[in-house]
Amino acid sequence: MASTDYALPARPQSDFSLTAVARIYGGFLRVGFVNTMAYRLRYYTGIVTYFIYVSVYYFIWKAIYSHSSSIEGFDFSQVLTYVAVGWIIRSFYYNNIDQDMAAQVLEGKLAMDLIKPVNTQWMYIAQALGESAFRLTMLTVPTAIFLLLVFPVRKPAGAENLIAFLFSVFLSFFLVAGINFAVGTFAIRLKSILGLLRAKYFLLELFSGLLIPISFFPHIFQTMFAFMPFEYISYIPVLIYLGKISGIRMLEALGLQIFWVAALVAIGHALWALSSKQITIQGG
Repeated sequence: MASTDYALPARPQSDFSLTAVARIYGGFLRVGFVNTMAYRLRYYTGIVTYFIYVSVYYFIWKAIYSHSSSIEGFDFSQVLTYVAVGWIIRSFYYNNIDQDMAAQVLEGKLAMDLIKPVNTQWMYIAQALGESAFRLTMLTVPTAIFLLLVFPVRKPAGAENLIAFLFSVFLSFFLVAGINFAVGTFAIRLKSILGLLRAKYFLLELFSGLLIPISFFPHIFQTMFAFMPFEYISYIPVLIYLGKISGIRMLEALGLQIFWVAALVAIGHALWALSSKQITIQGG
């Protein structure tokens, strides 16, 4: 199968009012929501999958804490809550932007995004947000209820922490979306990014603190992670939930989270601007 370069028509230039922009990207959000409905059975089984994940960690941490009442400032009740809440919020912020972009490249459809009078990056993010909105109702909330009934998960540290936690989780979605869009742009040059996706998946789960709290890592790694966006995906939101971050520190953490969202969106925009010039259409 040969790869042929075709000249693409210039993107139409249009000025949109704020209302028009909201309507356009709101449409993409609805598309993401409706498309995900076709796979709703997968989310029913996802509740069981998340329950299994948390159950495995429950018994692992229970065995570890049988020899100690506290490890790195976490007692067993706190670490169990950390695990459960971490997996619950993952069911919301997780998205497949990079996989969708890779599939579009292989099918020769990504070039069509260039002629749409919209920002391609925000189009993908809006669609992913629609998917997350669907998962919120069909996976996140049911999973949370189920886990709260089965395990002794602690309540939020307070109303202030709960509000900040929910906002932080919302920002976590944009952090993951920003990372995934940036990774997805590499599909334009590499065509197949399966290996890259697998590496990203594992590193994101590990560096975000989902698998192990960041405070359990050696101090040199904790220092390194402090200069990266990953801990703001899961670790920081759950610490806010537990009340381990509050007051001024909580506001500072949210401020840094917003900074990383802006930085990752900017990086993704730059990578798209460079990579989109290399888009080819697969054809004979």
